[in-house]
Amino acid sequence: MPSDGPGTAGAAVAADITKAELAAPAGDDGLTLKVTRRPRPGRWFAVAAALFVAVWLAYTVIVNPNLHWDVIADYQFDGVILGGLWVTVQLTLVSMAVGIAIGVLVAVMQLSESPVLRLIASAYTWFFRGTPLLVQLIFWFNLALLFPVISIGIPFDGPKLVEWQTNAVITSFVAALLGLSINEGAYMAEIVRAGIQSVDPGQREAGASIGMSNRRILTRVVLPQAMRVIIPPFGNQFISMLKTTSLVSVIAGADLMTVSQHLYLANFEVIALLMVASIWYLVLTTVASVAQHFIERHYSPGASPLRRRMLANLVPGRTGKGAAA
Repeated sequence: MPSDGPGTAGAAVAADITKAELAAPAGDDGLTLKVTRRPRPGRWFAVAAALFVAVWLAYTVIVNPNLHWDVIADYQFDGVILGGLWVTVQLTLVSMAVGIAIGVLVAVMQLSESPVLRLIASAYTWFFRGTPLLVQLIFWFNLALLFPVISIGIPFDGPKLVEWQTNAVITSFVAALLGLSINEGAYMAEIVRAGIQSVDPGQREAGASIGMSNRRILTRVVLPQAMRVIIPPFGNQFISMLKTTSLVSVIAGADLMTVSQHLYLANFEVIALLMVASIWYLVLTTVASVAQHFIERHYSPGASPLRRRMLANLVPGRTGKGAAA
């Protein structure tokens, strides 16, 4: 039978300390400060006032007898409205695709070593960013006043191979695409240029050192790295384009805003039809915002783990290895 010696007493004390450590909260070494937050009555007052105003506005809108919710419900999924919605989606997607292509080309021209190409690219962005989009849309819609006939042939009054009447070619939809695409290309050129310039020049030099052509360096090395800078403003431009398509209504472009106007001019339900259009615009922009979030996360693979680690370090009792895990 073992005796109760000093070694046995020491082991018992160590066991008691170990049990106490296990029972204590993780990371509690006896030196943790208990921070008491300073009361902020001004913040609570601001929160209460903001909630009160929000609830009051929502109540005022909902119970307003002049806002005909039954009309809104009837027209929300009406065939005419859905047709205009589809035209809006088409205008946005095609205009953004063409605008991106133009923007990449103009951005490369701006960064070219040729002063002529740089001058042409700069003049393009200067003109189309400096004139209102509404003016551009009206100009393209009335292009027949300047060029009654569109032809393909030998320049400088040479023989023409093919001719079309401008009014037959430049319809409202085509005029809208031209105006939106060319205007968007000027903005995308600046976004792409900024993204390309954000890439370290050493990356281009490294690609050239292994024999890559300038085109392959641009497409395989520079642009993939520039996407982190390009994606956020591109997402904002896409969302802005969804709403900017409403300007097409001035040339009867058959978009969501145009068909809404036609309907409320017939039944005089102006506010109800504007609410219908607004709801659909909110749906489209919300979907685009969610897509932008996932695309940004895809091109920033290190951001989410870092954010999770930072948030874990802020949780009381999670420090050191526990937070890193």
